[in-house]
Amino acid sequence: MEDKIKQIKADIEAEMVKADSSKALFELRTKYLLNKAGIIPGLMKELGKAAKEDRPKIGMLINSLKEWASGYFDKKDAEIKALELKIKNEKEAVDITMPAKKREQGTLHPVSIIKSQLIEIFAGMGFSVLEWPEIENDFYNFTALNTPKEHPARDKQDTFYINEDFMLRTHTSPGQIRTMTTVKPPFKVLVPGRVYRADDDATHSPMFNQMEGLVIDKNITLCDLQGMLDVLVKKMFGSDTKTRFRPSFFPFTEPSVEVDVSCFECGGKGCKLCKNTGWIEILGGGIVNRNVIINCGLDPDKYTGFAFGLGLDRIAMLKYGVNNIHTFFENDVRALKQFKD
Repeated sequence: MEDKIKQIKADIEAEMVKADSSKALFELRTKYLLNKAGIIPGLMKELGKAAKEDRPKIGMLINSLKEWASGYFDKKDAEIKALELKIKNEKEAVDITMPAKKREQGTLHPVSIIKSQLIEIFAGMGFSVLEWPEIENDFYNFTALNTPKEHPARDKQDTFYINEDFMLRTHTSPGQIRTMTTVKPPFKVLVPGRVYRADDDATHSPMFNQMEGLVIDKNITLCDLQGMLDVLVKKMFGSDTKTRFRPSFFPFTEPSVEVDVSCFECGGKGCKLCKNTGWIEILGGGIVNRNVIINCGLDPDKYTGFAFGLGLDRIAMLKYGVNNIHTFFENDVRALKQFKD
C-alpha cells in the first residue's frame, strides 16, 4: 500500500505539470479525488481486503494521501487562477493615451426645436402651456368653434372620424374651448400638439404639428395681436422682420386675418422662397368670435380676446429651408442630424 501511495503521488505531480488551465486541473482533480470511482477514493475499497490489524495504519495512509492531494490541488488551483486573471487583465487593458472613439452627437428633431423656441418666446410674454386630447368630439372640434354643419372641414374627405361624434382633432383650436371652459380669465395660453387632416403632398401631411395661442382679458383688440406677433417674428426670424395683416375668414374669429412676415431670406426684395412677393404667410388669427365666447359660458361684453394658430412644421420648413414636409417624418438620420439648435 505504501508503494502504491508513493506511485499515486508521483503520478499526480507528473500530470500536474501538464495542467495549464482551470478546466484541465478540474478534470485531473476529478480523476484522483472528486469521483467516487476516482483513484484515491478507490483505495478505500482495498482497505476491506487488508488484515484487521493493518487497517488502522492503511486508513491513516489513505487519509494522509487525501489531505496531501487536496492541498496540492488547491495550491495549483490558486496559481492557475492568478495566472488566468493576469492574462485576462492584460487582454482587457485600456491604453488611456489612445484617442477616444468618435461618438455622434445627437440633436432634437427640427420641429421640437421650433416648438421649444416658440414656447420660450411666448413664456417671456406671460403665456403658459396647456395640452389637450388629440381625440375630440364634435362640440369641441367644430360646434363650439362656430363651425356650421355644412362647413367643408366637417367632410369625411377632410377629417378622420372615429365614429359619428368623435374624430382626430383637425386643429389645436379645440384648446380654446377647453381652456375657456376650465380656466378663469384673464389668461394667456399656448396649446401645442399634433393634428390630423386627410391631406398629403410636399407641403402637407395627414399628421402635422400646430400651436394655438389664446389671450382672454378685458378690452383686447387686434392691435394687441399685432404687437405680440411683432415681438414673436423679430425674435424668431430677426430684428428687421416686419408683419402685415391681410383680411381673411375663420368661423371662430371676427375679424380674421392672415399674417405675413417680410421675407427673412431676401429682406423683402423678392426671392424664390417668398415667390418674389417679399412676404411669407406664417399663421392665421383674429379676435375671438362673440359666439365662441358665449359657447364657453363667458360674457362677450365683459371679455374679449385674440387667438392665433401656426404650423410648427411650416415654420421649421421656412427657417431651415426644407421643401418637403415628409423629411420631418421619414426618420432619416442623415437629414435630421443637419439641424442644430
